[in-house]
Formats: sequence, C-alpha cells, structure tokens
Amino acid sequence: MINKIWKSVFVVCAAGCLASCSDQMNYNEYNIFDKDYITQNFGNVGGFMTDIYNTVDYDFGNYSSGAMQASATDESEYSLGGNGIEHFYNGAWSPTNAKASVWSSMYKGISTCNHVIYELQGLSFDELKLNNDYAAQLHRYENYKYESRFMRAYFYFCLVRQYGDVPLVTKQITAEEVNSLERTSADEVFKFIIDECAEIQSLIIEDYSNLGEFSTGTEETGRADRLAVLALKARAALYWASPLFNPSGDKERYHMAALYAKELLDAADKRGKGLTANYADLWSEKSFNTPGIMKEILYGRRYYKNSAGDNLVETNNYPVGIEGGKGGNCPTQNLVDAYDMLNGKSIGEDGSGYDEKNPYQDRDPRLAATVAVNGDQWPTYSGAAKIETFQGGINGEPLTGATPTGYYLKKLCNGAISLASNSKFKESRHTWLTFRLGEVYLNYAEAVFKYLGGADITSMEFPMSARAAASKTRQRAGMPDFEQGMDANTFWTKLCNERFVELAFEGHRFWDVRRWKEADKYFKNIVEMKLIKEADGNITYMRKNVSRQWDDKMYLFPIPQSERSKNPNLTQNPGWE
Repeated sequence: MINKIWKSVFVVCAAGCLASCSDQMNYNEYNIFDKDYITQNFGNVGGFMTDIYNTVDYDFGNYSSGAMQASATDESEYSLGGNGIEHFYNGAWSPTNAKASVWSSMYKGISTCNHVIYELQGLSFDELKLNNDYAAQLHRYENYKYESRFMRAYFYFCLVRQYGDVPLVTKQITAEEVNSLERTSADEVFKFIIDECAEIQSLIIEDYSNLGEFSTGTEETGRADRLAVLALKARAALYWASPLFNPSGDKERYHMAALYAKELLDAADKRGKGLTANYADLWSEKSFNTPGIMKEILYGRRYYKNSAGDNLVETNNYPVGIEGGKGGNCPTQNLVDAYDMLNGKSIGEDGSGYDEKNPYQDRDPRLAATVAVNGDQWPTYSGAAKIETFQGGINGEPLTGATPTGYYLKKLCNGAISLASNSKFKESRHTWLTFRLGEVYLNYAEAVFKYLGGADITSMEFPMSARAAASKTRQRAGMPDFEQGMDANTFWTKLCNERFVELAFEGHRFWDVRRWKEADKYFKNIVEMKLIKEADGNITYMRKNVSRQWDDKMYLFPIPQSERSKNPNLTQNPGWE
C-alpha cells in the first residue's frame, strides 16, 4: 500500500534541535503527538525532514545476511549460499517474491514529503520570535518545502528506474484513492522529476555548508542543496535517454542530459567543487566532514547507529578466518579484469605487460583500493595478518563463507576497524555516495558521446569532448587519458569499463547494465579465480566460469502481487504475468 500519514497523528523526532540532527539524520527517540504539538516549534516539524532523509536508499548490505545488490551483477558473488540475492539470477524472482522494499519505502517517503509540502507550510512560530536563532531556524523551515520536493522527485527516480511506469501521486490522497491508482507512464514520471528539479533549483538553499547570516555555527552538510537538485536532474535525464526508456532512440534526450550534466559541472566548479585527490578517501571516515574530501560529494546518505558510527559494512565483508569476518560480497574476476595496466592498456591488449603469474602487478591503483587480493594485509589495523585466499589458506575455501572468487571487498570498508572482542576501535562513520562528481563526468561523457556521435567531437555547447570527460576519473587515479581517435564501438566499450571500475560497489552497475539493455553481455557469466598454492610456494591461478540465468523481463522489476491484490488497476510488467 502507498503509505499515508493520517490527519493528526505523527511520528516525530522528539528532541528538537535541527542543527544537532542535520548531520546525523536519524531518530534518537520516537513519540506520537498531535498536529498542535508538531507545529509549535521548529524541532518537531524538523522531525518530518529527518524521517524523509532516513528514507533515502543506501546499500551497505540490504539483503539477508548483508548481501549487496552488486552480488546480483558481475561485480561480486555472495559467499554464503541461500541468500536472497540469488533470487535475481536463479529463477526464484517473481511477483510473489518481488523484492518490494523499494516500492513500500519510497511511497512512504513520498507520502511524508506530500504531508510537509501541503500540511506544514505557512507556520510562523510567533511564540518563538524573541529567540536569538529565530531568523536562522525560520530560514531552514521555509526551505523544507523545497527539500521535500527534491526528495519526492528522488524517490520517484528510484521507483521509475526499477519499475518503469508507476503511480504518480503529487498530493495527499485517501486510502480509497490509493487502492484505485493506475500506473503513470515512465515518460511522464521522468518528465515530472526533471521539471520539478528545474523549478526548485533556484529556490532551494544554494549551499547548506555556508548559510551566511543564517548560520547557527554548525555546517549542515548532511542536507540536500542546489547541487544535489542539479545532480538528480542530470542523472534522471541520462536514464530517460538510455535504451531501456528510450526505445525510439530520441537523440534530443541525450542532448538535454548532456546540457544538464554540463550545467551541474559548471555550478560545481563555481562553488569550488572538484574531484577528491585520493580515490579511497571518498568512502573513508574522513568523507563525513573533511572539506578537501567532501568537495567531490554532492550528496551522501549518512549512516551510523550511534555517535561512534557502525561496522555494518565491515561485519558483512571482512574475510572469513578473522574474528568477526563473514566473507560477504566478493569481487569477481570480471571486475578485476576490468582494471587496466598502468600504461593504460587493458590486460588483453598487445603490449600491456600483463603477467598471468603476477596478475595484480602494475595495475590501475583503483584495483588495490577496491579489491583485497591474496597476500594483502587486509584489514589494515595493526596486527592483522596477510590474507590467504588460496585453497586451504586461512581465508580460503573450503571454509564456510570463504571467498568463491579469490577476492574480498575493500571498498566502502574502513580497514582500521577491528571486530575482535578486545578491539578498541570497532566502529566509524560511513557515507553512502548518492551523487558525486566522478559519476557526473562519466554521465556527461556518455550523453555527449551519444548526442554528438564521437569520442573526440566538440561543439559550441559542449567544448569538452566525451573522451576528455571520461579521462577525468582516470587522471585522478594516475592513469593515462583515453587515446584520441577511437572509433565509436571501441570508445563505448572503454567508457562502460570506466564506469565499472570507477563506480564499483556504489550501486550503479545493477542499473547501468539494465538501462543500456546489455545484460546478455555482462550478467550471464561470472568468472571466479581459484588459487592453488604449489609445493614450491608459487600460486597457480585457474579461472572458473559460473553461469547465471537472465531473462529480458528482468530489465524491470515485477509489480508486487501484494500490491496488485489490493489495487486491481495496477497492471503487471511484461513477462511477469
């Protein structure tokens, strides 16, 4: 059911201060109050915004026992059998097993947004006018409607990329109306998202970290501002231009996607934003509030269970064989093969220098930042042993939960955390990178390439070529730029590979391959690497292919049967009947 917040009973953040919960964005306490109580002070109204921010998606292990959506793609394989993530490729996915958490959570968030937009506006809090921070707090309050409209648009983006046509609700409605809604076309939903962002981008607070006269002395970097709105508009436009949602191949959609990406890049540059110098810093604890690192992050979903942080991603992904390690989402050989050599050549190209006996030598540095390979000290805390992923090794098969691929996950994890019972550092803060500039450069490259038709072509509108934009993330990694003069097919392959590498485990691969409609190419064969330690101590590397099921109906999710039972007006997606 599309959730509705009923007339005068509300769940709120009970303690009040907006500044204190703006970075944290989670409830410390829940209480139920009526509307008169809610509207009497800023903090109570602010609780609704906290609830909205807590609805923003992240994937530090959303499926049973900590599986990430990456393990339903060619990025990784989950090490513990019987996990729900397998349903995406073993035939168990269906309308009655619809993986429907996004449907319910996004519509709950949309309902909350609609309530803020239509029920909690026009308040003046007259009894608080003599407070020293009245003007600053009222400034935040008056921005809530724009934050809510942005979040509502973002929630619809999450729905439309997953289901295509979905009911579009932009007002408060009754339960009877909920259960008679029809699906709105994906074209209309994308248009709503883009138009909504265009309308509010000049109205929402420009920079929440620099509020000037309205500052309370605390940077509120956990909130969405103008750059987040521009990022959503640009990403939504690119998805709408992609083959899954653009079967006629309308190039004007790519034109608009390129314009929106350029608008965002220009606005980010004007504000002093840019790529973070060190790739791995982006998911470190320092990304939470370190300006030099945060300059790339346009919006991130803060996640932690207490003031010290949490260890969810570490618990889910540290190697089996160390205390607290479960194995988890293990990078595939498919992903490892995607990292070029330091000279810029892929491992299969002539002159690359790739050595099958030393397969991780002289590779793109992002490999070492993302994937833990045999012989690495991982985790990195003092006293941690070097991992052994070979057969019979201390972290290898046949241990239960040991990596089936030969690798463990580093990215997103804080290797300084020890899960040992006597550890003094067990938790840290984590940020899920919803929007960052590295993605935006690649989005721009894709849109400009598809619109102009070549990797090196420029125009008055687009003075930066697709090749130049796609090289930005490589430059940060210390890799050579893409070569000039590539034909269209070669560049497209290189660009897709760059997204695979740069954005690994950030929640993009599952959706990228779908919107490109290239799942037959990428998702049907997973390659594992089996390591054998010989008597002389040398390691032999043996590839093993694992087949997965794919059906084109899986480009879109099935509409949950539970929702269709309540609302017969909800039609089913093709192939799922």
